[in-house]
Amino acid sequence: MSILSLFHPRNRHQGRYDFIELIEGMPELGAFVRANPHGDQSIDFANRDAVQALNAALLKTWYGVVHWDIPEGYLCPPIPGRADYVHHLADLLAERNAGVIPRGPAVRVLDIGTGASAIYPVIGHYEYGWHFTGSDIDPVAVRSAQAIIQANRGLRGVAEVRQQKLPAHIFNGLVGVNERFDLTLCNPPFYSSSEEAANSSERKWRGLGRAGARHKRPLLNFGGRDTELWYEGGEALFISRMAKESMTVQKQVLWFSTLVSKESNLPEVYRSIKNAGALDVRTVDMAQGQKKSRFVAWTFLNRADQEAWHSRRDANAARNC
Repeated sequence: MSILSLFHPRNRHQGRYDFIELIEGMPELGAFVRANPHGDQSIDFANRDAVQALNAALLKTWYGVVHWDIPEGYLCPPIPGRADYVHHLADLLAERNAGVIPRGPAVRVLDIGTGASAIYPVIGHYEYGWHFTGSDIDPVAVRSAQAIIQANRGLRGVAEVRQQKLPAHIFNGLVGVNERFDLTLCNPPFYSSSEEAANSSERKWRGLGRAGARHKRPLLNFGGRDTELWYEGGEALFISRMAKESMTVQKQVLWFSTLVSKESNLPEVYRSIKNAGALDVRTVDMAQGQKKSRFVAWTFLNRADQEAWHSRRDANAARNC
Protein backbone atom coordinates (compact mmCIF):
# COMPACT_ATOMS: atom_id res chain seq x y z
CA MET A 1 0.00 0.00 0.00
CA SER A 2 1.29 3.46 -0.83
CA ILE A 3 2.41 5.27 2.31
CA LEU A 4 0.65 8.49 1.46
CA SER A 5 -2.56 6.84 0.27
CA LEU A 6 -3.58 6.83 3.92
CA PHE A 7 -3.57 10.60 4.20
CA HIS A 8 -6.73 12.64 4.46
CA PRO A 9 -8.27 13.05 0.96
CA ARG A 10 -7.65 16.81 1.01
CA ASN A 11 -4.01 16.42 2.02
CA ARG A 12 -1.84 17.85 -0.75
CA HIS A 13 0.97 15.39 -0.05
CA GLN A 14 -0.42 12.31 -1.79
CA GLY A 15 1.95 9.95 -3.57
CA ARG A 16 5.72 10.24 -3.71
CA TYR A 17 7.51 13.54 -3.46
CA ASP A 18 8.00 15.11 -6.88
CA PHE A 19 11.61 16.20 -6.43
CA ILE A 20 11.84 17.67 -9.92
CA GLU A 21 8.98 20.05 -9.11
CA LEU A 22 10.33 20.79 -5.63
CA ILE A 23 13.84 21.57 -6.92
CA GLU A 24 12.38 23.78 -9.63
CA GLY A 25 10.78 25.89 -6.92
CA MET A 26 13.76 25.71 -4.56
CA PRO A 27 17.05 24.82 -6.30
CA GLU A 28 18.88 24.58 -2.95
CA LEU A 29 17.12 21.26 -2.32
CA GLY A 30 18.95 19.71 -5.28
CA ALA A 31 22.19 19.47 -3.30
CA PHE A 32 20.54 16.89 -1.01
CA VAL A 33 18.68 14.74 -3.55
CA ARG A 34 20.18 11.37 -4.43
CA ALA A 35 18.96 8.06 -5.83
CA ASN A 36 18.06 5.64 -3.04
CA PRO A 37 18.81 1.87 -3.20
CA HIS A 38 15.57 1.36 -5.14
CA GLY A 39 16.62 3.88 -7.78
CA ASP A 40 14.08 6.52 -6.69
CA GLN A 41 14.98 10.11 -5.96
CA SER A 42 15.08 10.86 -2.25
CA ILE A 43 17.06 12.59 0.48
CA ASP A 44 19.01 11.30 3.45
CA PHE A 45 16.40 11.63 6.18
CA ALA A 46 19.18 11.23 8.74
CA ASN A 47 20.54 14.59 7.57
CA ARG A 48 18.70 17.39 9.36
CA ASP A 49 19.84 19.99 6.80
CA ALA A 50 18.30 17.85 4.05
CA VAL A 51 15.04 17.48 5.99
CA GLN A 52 14.88 21.22 6.59
CA ALA A 53 15.53 21.94 2.90
CA LEU A 54 12.76 19.52 1.95
CA ASN A 55 10.36 21.25 4.33
CA ALA A 56 11.20 24.67 2.93
CA ALA A 57 10.65 23.38 -0.61
CA LEU A 58 7.30 21.78 0.30
CA LEU A 59 6.09 24.96 1.97
CA LYS A 60 7.11 27.10 -0.98
CA THR A 61 5.66 24.77 -3.62
CA TRP A 62 2.38 23.89 -1.91
CA TYR A 63 1.67 26.76 0.49
CA GLY A 64 3.24 29.81 -1.12
CA VAL A 65 5.70 30.37 1.72
CA VAL A 66 8.60 32.35 0.28
CA HIS A 67 10.59 32.44 3.51
CA TRP A 68 10.77 29.66 6.07
CA ASP A 69 13.69 29.00 8.37
CA ILE A 70 14.12 27.83 11.96
CA PRO A 71 16.98 28.21 14.43
CA GLU A 72 19.46 25.37 14.73
CA GLY A 73 18.30 22.63 17.07
CA TYR A 74 14.58 23.41 16.91
CA LEU A 75 11.94 20.93 15.81
CA CYS A 76 11.63 20.48 12.05
CA PRO A 77 8.10 19.09 11.72
CA PRO A 78 6.88 16.44 9.25
CA ILE A 79 4.59 18.55 7.09
CA PRO A 80 2.29 15.86 5.59
CA GLY A 81 1.33 14.58 9.06
CA ARG A 82 0.74 18.09 10.39
CA ALA A 83 -1.51 18.80 7.39
CA ASP A 84 -3.58 15.71 8.19
CA TYR A 85 -4.32 17.02 11.69
CA VAL A 86 -5.56 20.32 10.23
CA HIS A 87 -7.80 18.65 7.65
CA HIS A 88 -9.42 16.34 10.18
CA LEU A 89 -10.08 19.30 12.48
CA ALA A 90 -11.78 21.04 9.56
CA ASP A 91 -14.09 18.02 9.24
CA LEU A 92 -14.86 18.26 12.95
CA LEU A 93 -15.94 21.89 12.54
CA ALA A 94 -18.16 20.94 9.60
CA GLU A 95 -20.23 18.50 11.65
CA ARG A 96 -22.39 21.13 13.36
CA ASN A 97 -22.22 23.52 10.42
CA ALA A 98 -24.53 21.68 8.04
CA GLY A 99 -21.58 19.67 6.75
CA VAL A 100 -19.82 22.78 5.46
CA ILE A 101 -16.24 23.53 6.52
CA PRO A 102 -16.18 27.11 7.85
CA ARG A 103 -13.52 29.19 6.14
CA GLY A 104 -12.00 32.62 6.50
CA PRO A 105 -10.42 34.64 9.32
CA ALA A 106 -13.61 34.65 11.39
CA VAL A 107 -12.59 31.09 12.34
CA ARG A 108 -10.03 31.53 15.08
CA VAL A 109 -7.57 28.83 16.10
CA LEU A 110 -5.25 28.68 19.11
CA ASP A 111 -2.03 26.72 18.53
CA ILE A 112 -0.56 25.60 21.86
CA GLY A 113 3.23 25.27 21.56
CA THR A 114 3.45 26.61 18.04
CA GLY A 115 7.24 26.21 18.07
CA ALA A 116 9.80 27.96 15.90
CA SER A 117 8.27 26.68 12.65
CA ALA A 118 4.73 28.16 12.86
CA ILE A 119 3.71 25.13 10.81
CA TYR A 120 0.04 24.99 11.80
CA PRO A 121 -0.65 28.68 11.08
CA VAL A 122 1.03 28.25 7.68
CA ILE A 123 -1.01 25.19 6.69
CA GLY A 124 -4.28 26.16 8.36
CA HIS A 125 -4.43 29.64 6.89
CA TYR A 126 -3.42 28.57 3.40
CA GLU A 127 -5.96 25.74 3.29
CA TYR A 128 -8.91 27.37 5.03
CA GLY A 129 -8.12 31.04 5.57
CA TRP A 130 -8.36 30.66 9.36
CA HIS A 131 -6.89 33.18 11.79
CA PHE A 132 -4.22 31.70 14.07
CA THR A 133 -2.88 32.66 17.46
CA GLY A 134 0.24 30.71 18.31
CA SER A 135 1.71 30.42 21.79
CA ASP A 136 4.98 29.17 23.19
CA ILE A 137 6.97 29.49 26.41
CA ASP A 138 10.29 29.69 24.53
CA PRO A 139 11.13 33.29 23.52
CA VAL A 140 13.46 32.13 20.72
CA ALA A 141 10.68 30.01 19.22
CA VAL A 142 8.26 32.93 19.51
CA ARG A 143 10.65 35.28 17.67
CA SER A 144 11.28 32.68 14.96
CA ALA A 145 7.57 32.09 14.37
CA GLN A 146 6.93 35.85 14.32
CA ALA A 147 9.73 36.28 11.76
CA ILE A 148 8.14 33.66 9.48
CA ILE A 149 4.79 35.44 9.69
CA GLN A 150 6.28 38.84 8.95
CA ALA A 151 8.37 37.51 6.06
CA ASN A 152 5.29 36.09 4.29
CA ARG A 153 2.76 38.71 3.26
CA GLY A 154 -0.13 36.25 3.19
CA LEU A 155 0.26 35.57 6.92
CA ARG A 156 0.45 39.14 8.13
CA GLY A 157 -2.65 40.20 9.99
CA VAL A 158 -4.06 36.68 10.08
CA ALA A 159 -1.51 35.04 12.36
CA GLU A 160 0.15 36.15 15.58
CA VAL A 161 2.34 34.54 18.21
CA ARG A 162 2.28 35.18 21.95
CA GLN A 163 4.70 34.11 24.61
CA GLN A 164 3.09 32.20 27.45
CA LYS A 165 4.81 33.86 30.39
CA LEU A 166 3.30 31.46 32.91
CA PRO A 167 5.08 28.17 32.10
CA ALA A 168 3.03 26.26 34.66
CA HIS A 169 -0.14 27.08 32.72
CA ILE A 170 -1.53 26.42 29.26
CA PHE A 171 -4.65 28.56 28.80
CA ASN A 172 -4.50 30.74 31.91
CA GLY A 173 -2.64 33.97 31.27
CA LEU A 174 -2.96 33.42 27.52
CA VAL A 175 -6.65 33.52 26.61
CA GLY A 176 -8.29 36.90 27.18
CA VAL A 177 -11.66 37.07 28.93
CA ASN A 178 -13.42 38.22 25.75
CA GLU A 179 -11.62 35.93 23.32
CA ARG A 180 -13.27 33.03 21.52
CA PHE A 181 -11.56 30.21 19.63
CA ASP A 182 -13.22 27.69 17.34
CA LEU A 183 -10.33 25.28 17.81
CA THR A 184 -7.27 24.68 19.89
CA LEU A 185 -4.60 22.29 18.68
CA CYS A 186 -1.40 21.03 20.23
CA ASN A 187 1.59 18.84 19.49
CA PRO A 188 2.58 18.07 23.11
CA PRO A 189 6.02 16.96 24.34
CA PHE A 190 6.06 13.20 23.78
CA TYR A 191 8.70 12.10 26.30
CA SER A 192 8.82 12.12 30.09
CA SER A 193 12.54 12.94 30.39
CA SER A 194 15.60 13.86 28.35
CA GLU A 195 16.86 10.28 28.85
CA GLU A 196 13.71 8.81 27.31
CA ALA A 197 14.04 11.23 24.38
CA ALA A 198 17.69 10.21 23.91
CA ASN A 199 16.84 6.49 24.00
CA SER A 200 14.11 7.00 21.44
CA SER A 201 16.57 8.94 19.31
CA GLU A 202 19.05 6.06 19.46
CA ARG A 203 16.39 3.64 18.22
CA LYS A 204 15.56 5.99 15.34
CA TRP A 205 19.23 6.29 14.41
CA ARG A 206 19.65 2.51 14.44
CA GLY A 207 16.65 2.30 12.13
CA LEU A 208 18.45 4.70 9.80
CA GLY A 209 21.60 2.58 10.00
CA ARG A 210 23.48 5.20 12.04
CA ALA A 211 23.90 3.54 15.43
CA GLY A 212 26.55 4.68 17.92
CA ALA A 213 28.42 7.94 18.57
CA ARG A 214 25.31 9.66 19.97
CA HIS A 215 27.34 12.61 21.27
CA LYS A 216 28.59 13.41 17.77
CA ARG A 217 25.16 14.09 16.30
CA PRO A 218 21.96 15.98 17.19
CA LEU A 219 19.48 14.28 19.49
CA LEU A 220 17.06 13.71 16.63
CA ASN A 221 17.42 14.10 12.89
CA PHE A 222 14.41 16.44 12.97
CA GLY A 223 15.75 18.40 15.93
CA GLY A 224 13.87 19.60 18.98
CA ARG A 225 14.62 21.55 22.15
CA ASP A 226 13.89 20.22 25.63
CA THR A 227 10.52 21.99 25.90
CA GLU A 228 9.51 20.57 22.52
CA LEU A 229 10.52 16.97 23.21
CA TRP A 230 9.89 16.16 26.86
CA TYR A 231 7.81 17.14 29.85
CA GLU A 232 8.21 15.76 33.36
CA GLY A 233 5.53 13.10 33.63
CA GLY A 234 5.24 12.72 29.86
CA GLU A 235 2.52 13.64 27.41
CA ALA A 236 -0.25 12.00 29.48
CA LEU A 237 0.41 14.35 32.39
CA PHE A 238 0.74 17.34 30.05
CA ILE A 239 -2.62 16.55 28.44
CA SER A 240 -4.17 15.97 31.85
CA ARG A 241 -3.11 19.48 32.81
CA MET A 242 -4.54 20.77 29.56
CA ALA A 243 -7.87 19.03 30.15
CA LYS A 244 -8.15 20.33 33.71
CA GLU A 245 -7.27 23.87 32.67
CA SER A 246 -9.66 23.76 29.71
CA MET A 247 -12.45 23.94 32.29
CA THR A 248 -11.49 27.55 32.99
CA VAL A 249 -12.19 28.60 29.38
CA GLN A 250 -14.83 26.01 28.53
CA LYS A 251 -17.34 28.53 27.13
CA GLN A 252 -14.67 30.33 25.10
CA VAL A 253 -13.60 27.38 22.94
CA LEU A 254 -15.72 25.26 20.62
CA TRP A 255 -13.33 22.28 20.33
CA PHE A 256 -10.14 21.59 22.28
CA SER A 257 -7.73 19.08 20.74
CA THR A 258 -4.30 17.55 21.09
CA LEU A 259 -2.19 14.91 19.40
CA VAL A 260 -1.59 11.77 21.47
CA SER A 261 1.52 9.90 20.32
CA LYS A 262 1.16 6.79 22.49
CA GLU A 263 -2.01 4.73 22.28
CA SER A 264 -1.27 3.43 25.78
CA ASN A 265 -1.85 6.96 27.13
CA LEU A 266 -5.42 7.13 25.85
CA PRO A 267 -7.16 5.69 28.96
CA GLU A 268 -5.50 8.30 31.20
CA VAL A 269 -6.28 11.05 28.69
CA TYR A 270 -9.95 9.99 28.57
CA ARG A 271 -10.20 9.97 32.37
CA SER A 272 -8.76 13.47 32.59
CA ILE A 273 -11.15 14.84 30.00
CA LYS A 274 -14.13 13.08 31.57
CA ASN A 275 -13.19 14.43 35.01
CA ALA A 276 -13.05 17.92 33.52
CA GLY A 277 -16.72 17.56 32.57
CA ALA A 278 -16.51 17.51 28.76
CA LEU A 279 -19.77 16.59 27.04
CA ASP A 280 -18.32 15.10 23.87
CA VAL A 281 -14.95 13.42 23.33
CA ARG A 282 -13.62 12.26 19.97
CA THR A 283 -10.58 10.25 18.95
CA VAL A 284 -9.52 10.57 15.32
CA ASP A 285 -7.00 8.02 14.07
CA MET A 286 -4.45 9.02 11.44
CA ALA A 287 -1.78 6.93 9.74
CA GLN A 288 1.11 7.41 7.36
CA GLY A 289 2.29 4.00 6.27
CA GLN A 290 3.26 1.97 9.31
CA LYS A 291 3.29 5.03 11.53
CA LYS A 292 0.04 5.54 13.40
CA SER A 293 -1.03 8.69 15.18
CA ARG A 294 -4.20 10.20 16.53
CA PHE A 295 -5.68 13.25 18.14
CA VAL A 296 -8.28 13.61 20.84
CA ALA A 297 -10.82 16.44 20.76
CA TRP A 298 -13.34 17.48 23.39
CA THR A 299 -16.00 20.12 23.93
CA PHE A 300 -18.08 21.41 26.82
CA LEU A 301 -20.85 22.56 24.48
CA ASN A 302 -23.91 20.51 23.58
CA ARG A 303 -25.17 20.15 20.02
CA ALA A 304 -27.49 23.17 20.20
CA ASP A 305 -24.72 25.34 21.65
CA GLN A 306 -22.33 24.20 18.91
CA GLU A 307 -24.82 25.09 16.18
CA ALA A 308 -25.48 28.45 17.82
CA TRP A 309 -21.72 29.08 17.97
CA HIS A 310 -21.41 28.63 14.19
CA SER A 311 -24.44 30.83 13.50
CA ARG A 312 -23.15 33.59 15.77
CA ARG A 313 -19.67 33.52 14.22
CA ASP A 314 -21.05 33.64 10.69
CA ALA A 315 -23.38 36.51 11.56
CA ASN A 316 -20.52 38.48 13.10
CA ALA A 317 -18.36 37.82 10.04
CA ALA A 318 -21.13 39.05 7.72
CA ARG A 319 -21.51 42.27 9.72
CA ASN A 320 -17.78 42.90 9.56
CA CYS A 321 -17.53 42.42 5.78
